[in-house]
Amino acid sequence: MGATDGAAARRRRRVIPGASARTNRTMNRLSVDVAVIGAGTAGLAAYRAAAASGRRAVLIEGGPHGTTCARVGCMPSKLLIAAAEAAHAVRKWPEFGLRAGSPPRIDGAAVMARVKRERDRFVGFVLDGVAAIPAADQVRGYARFVDDGILDVDDHTRIDFGRVVIATGSSPAIAPMLRAAGDRLVVNDDVFDWDDLPRSVAVFGPGVIGLELGQALHRLGVEVLMFGRHGHVGPFSDPEIRAYAARAFRRELALDTDAEVRTIERVADGVRLGYRGPDGAERASTVDFVIAATGRTPNIRGLGLEHTSLALDRRGLPLFDRTTMQCGSQPVFIAGDAGDDLPLLHEAADEGRIAGENAARFPDVRPAPRRTPLAIVFSDPQLAVIGTRHADLAPGTFVTGEASFENQGRSRVMLRDTGLLHVYADLATGRLLGAEMIGPDAEHIGHLLAWAIQAEWTVAQALAMPFYHPVVEEGLRTALRDAGARLAAARARRAA
Repeated sequence: MGATDGAAARRRRRVIPGASARTNRTMNRLSVDVAVIGAGTAGLAAYRAAAASGRRAVLIEGGPHGTTCARVGCMPSKLLIAAAEAAHAVRKWPEFGLRAGSPPRIDGAAVMARVKRERDRFVGFVLDGVAAIPAADQVRGYARFVDDGILDVDDHTRIDFGRVVIATGSSPAIAPMLRAAGDRLVVNDDVFDWDDLPRSVAVFGPGVIGLELGQALHRLGVEVLMFGRHGHVGPFSDPEIRAYAARAFRRELALDTDAEVRTIERVADGVRLGYRGPDGAERASTVDFVIAATGRTPNIRGLGLEHTSLALDRRGLPLFDRTTMQCGSQPVFIAGDAGDDLPLLHEAADEGRIAGENAARFPDVRPAPRRTPLAIVFSDPQLAVIGTRHADLAPGTFVTGEASFENQGRSRVMLRDTGLLHVYADLATGRLLGAEMIGPDAEHIGHLLAWAIQAEWTVAQALAMPFYHPVVEEGLRTALRDAGARLAAARARRAA
């Protein structure tokens, strides 16, 4: 079916104020099967899936190409973390009995030069992929819905579409009180454009972004104050894991997970903060920059969704089915950070593909299996949440297997003996449901658990797998054994 075939039957036309005036302007006109708004990870995947099906598809982008991950997310942050880990490793030499002549001298300008150089290299790979897309399939500018089947791109192009994929990504969310920092307020996007490292920063938000950036800057010699609210640390919902993580990071960082920041003022030499410390004392500090790491918000403002018949939630986001990525029964699909579901690169790629395929074959929309959720934070210790979170499990339906890494053999050998793992197993079936973890090699243990959960293994099946000695993964075996013992005890109680 072409872009205009049956369109009149599908759409509920409405009169939009100002629409007739825009129609009278000289605008390019396009008619396509699938319009994809946004050329990030999700948008590129959606466009490629739609185009591979033989549909006429266009990719619309108003901002810089390069994806959030490559430009300001996953890759530049890992470059900064790698430099921080190298510096931290040298500081640990005395504990191993090694003697260095002097502590490492950190050349902030050289650190940031490498971060930007390698960041640009990763972005370049994405740009090469975009450049391979036919020019006729690319539209530069910002799209806005005129009604259910028409998009205006800036003031130069009007697109009649049969289906559309919204893949507009997300932007940093900034708490209003932080704006008092003025020109010294930055977000993670800005950090990777620094030419040198500052003397000091205050990081608001000890979540994924805040922990990674804050700890990396601290280990690179930057004085760091980190402020959180309501005890939240990282991505955790398990109260014991969250409390353990807070204690672990406080040993290294000036971290207050329930901060009372009273004043923020831009002063001549930076930003002056007035706050109550964890001990209840009133304090004041002046920092060079305030980093807002208080989450991200979907880029939906300005899309003109109010001009469509889509059902929206209280935030203005379209309601959608995460197995099809379809918004209601409309020929509208959403993918990636724009949907505010699982804002991770691999999830964005999957969602983009699902959205693109379903847009191409609409109305034959088909649900697609989703992977087991897996989120990893590249702090030290690393953090991971796998499968079903603790907060999403019904009390009384599961057991928790626990393992500490404080006395785990390989972890102590490497002086990486900080960590706690909770594994959740279904009380009735023994199946693995999820896990939350802080500790060494959480990125690897998280993958093992995600695979086991997706394969629907029981605790007994996971324990039947090989575990080498001495490896950090033996900590996983300890947690599985604990879960197995708790399952057996619960069954014995029921039988008694």
